[in-house]
Amino acid sequence: MLNKELLEGNRFEDERGIITYNNDFDASKIKRIYTIENHSTDYIRGWQGHAIEQRWFACMKGSYEISVIAVDDFNQPSKNLTKQKYILTDEVLTYLHIPAGCITSIQAIVPQSKLLVLADYAIGEIQDVYRFDIMYFKI
Repeated sequence: MLNKELLEGNRFEDERGIITYNNDFDASKIKRIYTIENHSTDYIRGWQGHAIEQRWFACMKGSYEISVIAVDDFNQPSKNLTKQKYILTDEVLTYLHIPAGCITSIQAIVPQSKLLVLADYAIGEIQDVYRFDIMYFKI
């Protein structure tokens, strides 16, 4: 069972411009921030995840499809695990929380899209990266 959270963002527009925001996001756990930009909408980045670390994703430009799988065994996961799909866009500042124990695949839907990634561990703080071939899961 995924214990993920979709924190819906919002948008305000007036004569001065547009503000996208998320007043419900608590950033107190964040230790690292980076962005992802796939070179092509055909490329799927994944499967990758963490047994201990958490991630939060927000689309800064364009749109992304993010698929999430809760892993049953990181050493030899079942190949028929349930996949959940989410679409993030730059229209509002929605955060998708990916809890520990999950892996993701990430695909840009629109060319030149940019995804913001927040992590709760600093780089090198723990060894917790798991990668699986994109065709590993039979879903």
